[in-house]
Amino acid sequence: MKKPSPKNFVLDTNVILHDPTCINHFQENNIIIPLVVIEELDHFKRGNQVINLNAREFARTLDSITGNEIFNGGVSLGKGKGKVRIVITRGLAQEIHDVFREDNVDHRVLSAALEANKSGKEKGRTILVTKDVNLRMKAKALGIPAEDYTTDWVTNVEELYSGKTIIEDFDDDVLQRLYQPPFEVPAKQILKKIKNEAVPNKYFIMRNSSRSILSCLDQEMEKFKRIDKQVAYGIKPRNAEQTFAVDALINSDIPLVSMTGKAGTGKTLLALACALQVRKNYRQIYIARPVVPLSNKDIGYLPGDVESKLAPYMQPLWDNLKVIQDQFPETDKSYQLINALIKDEKLVIEPLSYIRGRSLQRIYFIVDEAQNLTPHEIKTIITRAGEGAKIVLTGDIYQIDHPYLDAQSNGLSYLIEHFKGQKLYAHVNLEKGERSELAELASNLL
Repeated sequence: MKKPSPKNFVLDTNVILHDPTCINHFQENNIIIPLVVIEELDHFKRGNQVINLNAREFARTLDSITGNEIFNGGVSLGKGKGKVRIVITRGLAQEIHDVFREDNVDHRVLSAALEANKSGKEKGRTILVTKDVNLRMKAKALGIPAEDYTTDWVTNVEELYSGKTIIEDFDDDVLQRLYQPPFEVPAKQILKKIKNEAVPNKYFIMRNSSRSILSCLDQEMEKFKRIDKQVAYGIKPRNAEQTFAVDALINSDIPLVSMTGKAGTGKTLLALACALQVRKNYRQIYIARPVVPLSNKDIGYLPGDVESKLAPYMQPLWDNLKVIQDQFPETDKSYQLINALIKDEKLVIEPLSYIRGRSLQRIYFIVDEAQNLTPHEIKTIITRAGEGAKIVLTGDIYQIDHPYLDAQSNGLSYLIEHFKGQKLYAHVNLEKGERSELAELASNLL
């Protein structure tokens, strides 16, 4: 059987900024990079934001592929892989100019894809890859095949791991044993009942007609232990999922925890409270969030100095910290301790880009709004975890501000999908809003 000819993929700038390793993920197919994309990447090289780091990383990768052939026939990416080449676009193709007229980067990328798709052996086998949905529509209108970058997609978000299972009609004798010291039972007998639901550090609601109990399967999947409500620095969990979250957040044997849930479910509040509860086990508490300006505008559009520009993005974290502090009278040691931790920089709240480069040894590191990170950015954060560090990522995969991410392609969904079943990882999806009855109603109806 004749082997199908390799396809050619024209990469847009946003694909490279999303994943600077993207050229390694097209298997035996060839990659075309318009020179105008290289020029646009040059504008992103300077700065400490994630996209600036990604631009520099890709530039280094491309620079390591030496030789003049990269502008002609292309350079091989290795055994079993295709070639990568840079193409020069001299103005817009006539078809592009007739429709759009404006000569900009997007239209030059379209022009490069159109020319490649019409030329020689490559005719009909060239596909534009871009995370810009409008550019994909423009391409399709011109008869140019166009796709999103789906290498790091989560296939079925609706079936994403929740970290919890409810078991009905459970044997009463087993539940009774969980009510008595040592508040645990061997997993062997129960595992036969739950079958495919068995995952390290997974939480269970076991119940029957007469009683109910919260439990967790341990890291080695050898026993189920009872989970009780624990107060974390004045914050008491209000439902089963929050109880599970607190257990995972204070467990030093689980260095990676993720929490998802809509606004008002308590993700950030619980993470902060648990970090304060176990602060003595760590050198420092970092709380960070990515800065993703609304309407895809840079923070430079905002008035004031850097601190003034960043303040609106960090304010929700300070608000949550204030809620925790207000659980105590101002004269209480627990209230005053939070001020002392901030003053001594034992508790630091900053944008995620400011955290980069710092040592993450014995750090309790909370990343809020992690759904606005790409899979590559999530990997960068986790691979920098030092000895004794704990990383907590919180977010709502359905509320994304990033212009090129969605529920399938964001880093938080990617993490949950790929870390499920790992001994060092726990996940909890918070389902019930706890702000107020009105807030819960608005969240559900609007």
